[in-house]
Amino acid sequence: MRRSPGVPAAGTPAPEHTPVVTIGRPSWWALAVALVVGVVLTVDLLAGGLTQHVDGWISDTVGGWGLRDTDAYGPLYWVTQIGGRGTMLLVLVGLVGWLGGRHRTIRPLLRVVVALVLLTVAVYSLKYAIGRTAPGHGGDFLHHPEGQSFPSGHLANAVLLWGVARWQAAQYGMAPWAQRLFWGLAVVGPVLCTLAMIALDFHWLSDAVVGAAVGVLLLGVVHALDTLVLSRWVGARAGPLLS
Repeated sequence: MRRSPGVPAAGTPAPEHTPVVTIGRPSWWALAVALVVGVVLTVDLLAGGLTQHVDGWISDTVGGWGLRDTDAYGPLYWVTQIGGRGTMLLVLVGLVGWLGGRHRTIRPLLRVVVALVLLTVAVYSLKYAIGRTAPGHGGDFLHHPEGQSFPSGHLANAVLLWGVARWQAAQYGMAPWAQRLFWGLAVVGPVLCTLAMIALDFHWLSDAVVGAAVGVLLLGVVHALDTLVLSRWVGARAGPLLS
């Protein structure tokens, strides 16, 4: 019998609270959409198609607002840090440390480590291969030695790592307010991060969209690896923490 999303596997430590959100495992159709969107936008960008023209029009428009030179810069910058790796790692270290100590398991930590490795390899491989310059560089250049704009690492971070945090919070039955907080960071956080980065002209729109698509795909991969590898390697319970 197939388990409902958000219900721990047999042998997983019983949650202290009833899960109030699902674990957020991407469905097959979400993965398919993310793959198609990511591939189509990337190919179109490399071909100099509509994607590049739309990106340029949006950048010219928001660049004219001049928000970087107003009092709005500070608050908007902090919103972009929803996808900042430093910010997220501080939260995740606390989260996996608390869960690991309370439930005597290293499985939450292993999930985060796997996510970080996949994220770093996938995102930076694309960044260096495509070499796109960011807005404000004097033009939209591809295969530029200083270009690391495409895809947005902030969006890939936000979708993948907050998605893993939401998963942990629901599966290990954290307090309802914590489950809802991580649900908000996983679902609403990437949207707010995108809007802030576009408003400050930090990224082209397609950078953010493809970054989010990469995050969705990698989240699906981490869930699959957890089911196929981690669950068998460490078991549903990982045992005492390593000293």
